Amino acid sequence: QVQLVESGGGLVQPGGSLRLSCAASGSIFSINAMGWYRQAPGKQRELVARITSGSSTNYADSVKGRFTISRDNAKNTVFLQMNSLKPEDTAVYYCKAEIVTVYGGSVVRRDYWGQGTQVTVSS
Repeated sequence: QVQLVESGGGLVQPGGSLRLSCAASGSIFSINAMGWYRQAPGKQRELVARITSGSSTNYADSVKGRFTISRDNAKNTVFLQMNSLKPEDTAVYYCKAEIVTVYGGSVVRRDYWGQGTQVTVSS
């Protein structure tokens, strides 16, 4: 079984910072891209940032210059450093990982999601 466990959410004032972490565990052969998504009340889930296994990154326009995604491949962990937070960043943040497992001699690649962590930006 593979699972993703997120941490680091919370309440922060506008202009503040938070650092999210997401650790993958289980019978993992390899991890391709990892990413962070968010979903605000009444809105669709959207991509925030994504990082490939080679550390290429892409960001939503709304967070460019404020958020930084990184990963520690040895620990199967992805991070999201969020600076200069705004009220409109308030959402549940989810991590996603494209994970390769080997089961019964077959290579299986699928997406896994974390349970989500709440980020609230408010004074």
